[in-house]
Amino acid sequence: MEAVLTEAVALLDEAGAPALTFRALAQRLGGGVASIYWYVASKDELLDRATDHVMGAVLADVEGLPVSDDPIDDLRGMALTLFDAIVDRPWLGSYFMRNTNVQSNALRLYERLGQQTLRLDLTARQRFHAVSAIVGVVVGSAVDLGQEPPQEILDGAVGRDEYLGRYAQAWRELSPEDFPFVSGIADEFDGHDDVDQFRSALELTLTGLRLQAAGA
Repeated sequence: MEAVLTEAVALLDEAGAPALTFRALAQRLGGGVASIYWYVASKDELLDRATDHVMGAVLADVEGLPVSDDPIDDLRGMALTLFDAIVDRPWLGSYFMRNTNVQSNALRLYERLGQQTLRLDLTARQRFHAVSAIVGVVVGSAVDLGQEPPQEILDGAVGRDEYLGRYAQAWRELSPEDFPFVSGIADEFDGHDDVDQFRSALELTLTGLRLQAAGA
């Protein structure tokens, strides 16, 4: 099973979920397609198990983080660790926590995040919403950042900053009366740092959580 999952993850890393077929996997393993069915019943199960295989390493990294006196700081460290893992493997975000009956490592990671909220003065509903919000910001941002760039960037016709600059310039030319917000952020959008944008979103979420726990 270890070899099956290792090669499945390799295929996913190379070209995403469309590349992961039983035929391609069997070829990499040097066997027949029927042999794969000894381990998994379907492609969906294979995707879930491959995801959990990767999440095992992420969980180990999270469990290795130092514990501080501040649960918010600990949540931040865990969130950044998960973010880095999904940015490196954009396919991972699509299957994370999809089937917790199979994804035991993902469930344990979710539990680790939730345990930090037990250190705060929150209700069960608030804790549930807090962890859901953190996971949503992390996974959503990482998947967005990990998307394949437009073809003209891949081809080298334009750089990322030039590509973003086109949209920023188009926004600058909009009527400030009709688009006061977009016009006002055009300079911020131009050449912005995606990771900084994610960190800011995470900080907004964690700051709100701290205020909620303080009864503010």
